[in-house]
Amino acid sequence: MMTQMMRHLAAPMVVMATVAAPAAPVMAQTVKRDLVRYDNVQIEVMSQGRGPVIVMLPSLGRSGRDYDKVAANLQKDGFRVLRPEPRGIGRSKGPMEKLSIHDFARDIAKVVEHEKAGPVVVVGHAWGNFPARQLATDRPDLVRGVVLAAASAGKVPPGSTEKPINAEMREAIDGPSHTELPEEKRLEYLRKAFFAPGNDPRVWLTGWHKETHDAQGYARNNTPVDDYFAAGTAPILDLQAENDTVAPRRFSGVLKSMLGDRVQVVVLKNAGHAMAPEQPQAMADAIATFARRVYAK
Repeated sequence: MMTQMMRHLAAPMVVMATVAAPAAPVMAQTVKRDLVRYDNVQIEVMSQGRGPVIVMLPSLGRSGRDYDKVAANLQKDGFRVLRPEPRGIGRSKGPMEKLSIHDFARDIAKVVEHEKAGPVVVVGHAWGNFPARQLATDRPDLVRGVVLAAASAGKVPPGSTEKPINAEMREAIDGPSHTELPEEKRLEYLRKAFFAPGNDPRVWLTGWHKETHDAQGYARNNTPVDDYFAAGTAPILDLQAENDTVAPRRFSGVLKSMLGDRVQVVVLKNAGHAMAPEQPQAMADAIATFARRVYAK
């Protein structure tokens, strides 16, 4: 049951988008690839553009390449975009056993320090929202603002007995990474967990990294939610997908109800949990608007 406080929340902004026609091709952008090393860890970073920095963290077991169109649009909007690859993807490597969300956040901290650009805006999509919030908590000096895209808050409304993600949905989230399964079964999982009705899930049949998926899953299961929940004191854009079944509408007010005016809610139409391949322009527009505001302060 929603609490009295949640019933009185302001209505979220809704960003209109359409999938009726194919998106126009995104002009090729120059993307550099560098390595950031510390201790026994090496992180590959894709970078492009000039201007205020936006760091983008991908979903569970997936690469920053999912953001190709979003990053290109942000570059055209005058931002410098960094996409660190998680350990186990590309040339990123380091210990993979018994990691915590703090460990993944430390990887991003080293990337931001290497950039020498002061506090930045960090975008965390789906699982990536956990290290984004953890970075803002552990290293508030490095974070100007946080975008949580298609993010599970990690908690449910007060009084609810549900889990943030139930066992059936967890199976659908994890299923596509099992590349040994028949393609149609994996498409069934993708439709259920990641894509809005009418959007083509085939774009995510590839791009899964099982070792990274398992390391990130362990970190999620073994890091207390309260370690990262509040994202320090940074301003937050809670960028929600209208058709997100993983972070469903009934939980859409959790972050704002608990963190108050620090949280701005924007809803993308015709998007599911995957978001980036479904609505890259609308996603980039919402991130750019938020980033301009926090950089102007």
